[in-house]
Amino acid sequence: MSVTEEVQIIERFSDLPLDPPTLKALERIAYETPTPIQAKFIPIAVTGRDVIGQAQTGTGKTAAFVLPILQLIGPDGVEPQALILAPTRELAIQIEGEARRLADGRGIRIVSLCGGHPLRRQVNELMRGCQIVVGTPGRVIHHMREGVLKLNKIKHVVLDEADRMLDIGFRPDIERILGRLPHQRQTMLLSATLEPPVRRLANRYMHEPVMVEVTPEKRTVESIRQSYFTVDEHRKFELLRRLIERDQPNRCIIFCRRKVDAEKLSHELAHEHLHVARMHGDLDQKKRTQILDAFRDGRVRFLVCTDLVGRGIDVDDITHVINYDIPEDPENYVHRIGRTARMGKDGIAIMFVTPQQGKELTAIELFVNQTIDCDRIEGFETFRRRNRPALVQAPVAEDSMSIPDCGYRVLSAR
Repeated sequence: MSVTEEVQIIERFSDLPLDPPTLKALERIAYETPTPIQAKFIPIAVTGRDVIGQAQTGTGKTAAFVLPILQLIGPDGVEPQALILAPTRELAIQIEGEARRLADGRGIRIVSLCGGHPLRRQVNELMRGCQIVVGTPGRVIHHMREGVLKLNKIKHVVLDEADRMLDIGFRPDIERILGRLPHQRQTMLLSATLEPPVRRLANRYMHEPVMVEVTPEKRTVESIRQSYFTVDEHRKFELLRRLIERDQPNRCIIFCRRKVDAEKLSHELAHEHLHVARMHGDLDQKKRTQILDAFRDGRVRFLVCTDLVGRGIDVDDITHVINYDIPEDPENYVHRIGRTARMGKDGIAIMFVTPQQGKELTAIELFVNQTIDCDRIEGFETFRRRNRPALVQAPVAEDSMSIPDCGYRVLSAR
């Protein structure tokens, strides 16, 4: 893999190698200044070269790969020329919506193939013909097996959130799909991380890809204000009520570990006369789409969800992310709080930690390489403490770091 050189700061899309129809579409939807991933990724992608983009969600990466595709294909023919794979239904639908906006006026048809939507309708859309297919690997495989989806004219393929697709077990499907594509094609891969499985996939299926990296040095966005509360399990809901009263979140996601907990919490919040909805894996796609639309336009203010669907939520202006249940995996913490502070905006991430969860909190702090501040609301202090290692090398005196109001303080170094 070759790495791109640093590029000059680009303040306008007109400074990028984009054609007039693309610039007009961007003007219509009020896209003015390209994000860093767009500024670095687009000039390479429009040349047709294979390219890897390492970037978090919420950085504008969808437009980074959609714009080059729109410029490199045409409205001719009925078989798809581009295939975009995504790990979740929600992300696939969001990509489809963004692609439609950017393709306005080009006469290009876009079809989404993902679970939860009627198969017959998808078959009919494919039979009518299209130029771009956006889908999840499982549903794409289904239409391939049925002989409805033809891939022999594909010139461009995108693996979006490749790390996530591999995490949830899509590797066999991805390899089956890539194995059916023409050898002469452009492959674009986007991923928040480049762990060994992602690199192996790139090495096997990409040709001399150019590497574009815009991931910040820290694992979490600096504009997110992170904090935690110590609270006993049976008092979590009472604390949540007080926190909402104090902060008055404008648009807030609340994460639970289990579907049953998300259901219970959403009902409890509804009884408080709050505009709330819940999302988890048992809901069909139509219902999920309706909920996300209501969340985007402000009819729903609080969205309670699980990790299974949380990563597919791409909504602007989320002011707060509340970890009602601390995540089991520190990486899930990063994905959760990444729902806020998108596109350069500020955000607030709050975590509820019980007296038994000192180790989980420490694991998260080590993963993000920073100490998370302890917040307080009067009446919710918990006094059962757990020692947790400091993120420093030098020893620290025990009584110099002991603070009674927080349940988890640094009492000794590693």
